[in-house]
Amino acid sequence: MAKNRYLICLLLSGVLLYYAVPRLSIYSSGAEGYFAIGWLLFALMVIAGNLTGLLYTSSKKKKQQSTGNQRRKQIKSRHY
Repeated sequence: MAKNRYLICLLLSGVLLYYAVPRLSIYSSGAEGYFAIGWLLFALMVIAGNLTGLLYTSSKKKKQQSTGNQRRKQIKSRHY
């Protein structure tokens, strides 16, 4: 479930970058240039965060689920 959310966020951020990069002028002076640089930095942080979540949370959840199942089996066997 969370994997789908990360993929959707990555796709949406990619679409936003595809649409915005040609319109942003990094070399402009003043507020326009600062805005363009700030927007691109935030977009890259969003992509990095979603990639991190996609790559690293799935393995942790699998480990937690397998240890949870082993604990359940141990608890059930002790109740007999």
